[in-house]
Amino acid sequence: MFKEVHKYLMEMTPERPPVLREMEAYASAQGFPIIGPLVGRLLYQLALVTGAGKIFEMGSGFGYSAYWFSLACRSRGEIIMTDGDKNNKHRALDYFKQAALQSRFDFHVGDARRILMNTDGPFDIILNDIDKEQYPETIDIVAPKLRKGGLFITDNLIWSGKVCQEKPDQTTGAIIEFTRRLYRDKRFFTTIMPVRDGISLSVRL
Repeated sequence: MFKEVHKYLMEMTPERPPVLREMEAYASAQGFPIIGPLVGRLLYQLALVTGAGKIFEMGSGFGYSAYWFSLACRSRGEIIMTDGDKNNKHRALDYFKQAALQSRFDFHVGDARRILMNTDGPFDIILNDIDKEQYPETIDIVAPKLRKGGLFITDNLIWSGKVCQEKPDQTTGAIIEFTRRLYRDKRFFTTIMPVRDGISLSVRL
């Protein structure tokens, strides 16, 4: 049933701008995981309703999520991006140039955790989409870098349904442990939404 609902929502989703469609086509051809338009539209709404200007992405890939954030933030947006592959940096900045996006982008190649720890906050939104085994440790890194009322957003918390398995593998176990810790952490108020592969929205208290 979940696949049928996802297919239905994708069919109902309005067409994206040409550069976003190009990015989606590239991701599909390369088997590169991106948040997709369902979550992209959610990121746009969250940035818009919170009036976000300063955003940090832990794991930016080739810029798909940052593109959606920029559409909402426009010229007030300052988006710090991270990825371990310099080729993704070049591809992202090329897409942004094609689309004439108005935000300021600062793309760092390296370990997102270390980069965030060494970057001055506070941020309005921090997006978490790094290696899943690293998820549990992100909570303590993110909390002091996020403003009160800011959003900590994490992708892949349903993990294709693997979180429901009786004997989860190491990666899935890290996602489950992250979810438990996040719900218990009194610095955040968390809700998990079953959109695409599951996304958590945690408000910094």
